[in-house]
Amino acid sequence: MDTINALAEAFALKDERRTGWQLRGITDPESVAGHTWGVALLCLQYGNEADIDTDRALRMALVHDLAEAKTGDVATRVNDADQRVSAAEKDRLERDAMDALAPALDPEIRNLWEEYEARETSESVFVKDMDLVDMCLQALVYERGNRYDGERENEQFEEYEELDEFFATAEPRLRTAVGRELFEEIRTRYETVRDGNGAGE
Repeated sequence: MDTINALAEAFALKDERRTGWQLRGITDPESVAGHTWGVALLCLQYGNEADIDTDRALRMALVHDLAEAKTGDVATRVNDADQRVSAAEKDRLERDAMDALAPALDPEIRNLWEEYEARETSESVFVKDMDLVDMCLQALVYERGNRYDGERENEQFEEYEELDEFFATAEPRLRTAVGRELFEEIRTRYETVRDGNGAGE
């Protein structure tokens, strides 16, 4: 595969919809590329506060879901029984995808992706937290916009009401002070809207 073809395959992220929102019945859910932009914006906004290398975090955010151009998006669920594929299988599929894409791309892209996956540097831990915060902020956006029918039966979300599962999956995985603080603020605003007490401003 040459570089142009590899980049063309990567552009599939512009059309790949985020599976978790689709399962919940969100109207016109964001793409993986849209999510990537959100993570990058959060990194730019909060990188200095987190005292990390913001430039490196931005570059990492840009490529952190690149493998999904070939694998598609696999939603993370609270309960293991609800997972479409196991964590080990997801890791294998994504590594196979990067093995196919990366040789035609700048080596730094694979290095950044590997760093993100390992979560051993301050930047990779921070980017993962912003990945989770982005999901919660997007849930707030969807809740404010009434982008789904909360009354409709949905066998994919029997245990959790509204968009609560997205917060439940995020909370235990947050590892930075900035990430936890943002999570709490966003969850409070989400719950205000969910419970019908205003716009959650």
